[in-house]
Amino acid sequence: MLIFLCLFQMPQEQYAHRSAMQSSEGPQVYKVGIYGWRKRCLYFFVLLLMILILVNLAMTIWILKVMNFTIDGMGNLRITEKGLKLEGDSEFLKPLYAKEIRSRPGNPLYFQSARNVTVNILNEKTKVLTRLVTGPQAVEAHSQKFEVKSLSGKLLFSADDNEVVVGAERLRVLGAEGTVFPKSIETPSVRADPFKELRLESPTRSLVMEAPKGIEINAEAGNMEATCRTELRLESKDGEITLNAANIKLPRLPLASQSSTGSRQKIYELCMCSNGRLFLSQAGASSTCQINTSICS
Repeated sequence: MLIFLCLFQMPQEQYAHRSAMQSSEGPQVYKVGIYGWRKRCLYFFVLLLMILILVNLAMTIWILKVMNFTIDGMGNLRITEKGLKLEGDSEFLKPLYAKEIRSRPGNPLYFQSARNVTVNILNEKTKVLTRLVTGPQAVEAHSQKFEVKSLSGKLLFSADDNEVVVGAERLRVLGAEGTVFPKSIETPSVRADPFKELRLESPTRSLVMEAPKGIEINAEAGNMEATCRTELRLESKDGEITLNAANIKLPRLPLASQSSTGSRQKIYELCMCSNGRLFLSQAGASSTCQINTSICS
């Protein structure tokens, strides 16, 4: 602004001075230019402008050098034909939107956060359909259905509101206390590991096993025990109960009153009451069950 005022003020002063001289001395020739302090002022502003341009250029070159600007990108960020390539550790202060995130071939991909890592899947209306939250306390997955598959595409585990499906050939429970099922369980086979015991227990309630075509309990290399506190019932509505063994022992059957003459006798007769109760009676020349029917009452 000062330069323009100087330039505008100069012609006015020359014009007034020239008019005064012409009126007194007649026509004369004057030099046209900038002289004196106006010239020094103009040179000063030109020099200041050149210094600012050089400083600005030096700052630009320094920023390009520090930020590592190249024709391929900036710093560890490279622009390729397939998208953006980021090398090294990176920090995102706000949400990241991308179609695909992957690491370089042969290198792992890490996600690190001071609190949690959340992955959201949105629909066209920006509504969350699936959410995966990994926090310091737990890993949570929110979706309509959760599936785990093998590399070949076989279903290994599936869970939704209706059911939980285990597609593996074998489900192993390694806990010392076993597995607790608050409700029913449906499976074609329940087996223990080799040389391990299998125990089915209901501490406070009843244990019911049902199958429309039969239930088979088999112990190929060991014993099988069924123990109860009150009553153990073997009931067949339309068929029969078969006890097929070389020896059948009933050690705690009640013994009928013995006669003094046969106190040393070790041969007994197995008797049954009308209500199905079994008891032992000393064997004689004929059946002695009728003699000891008082035990049936």
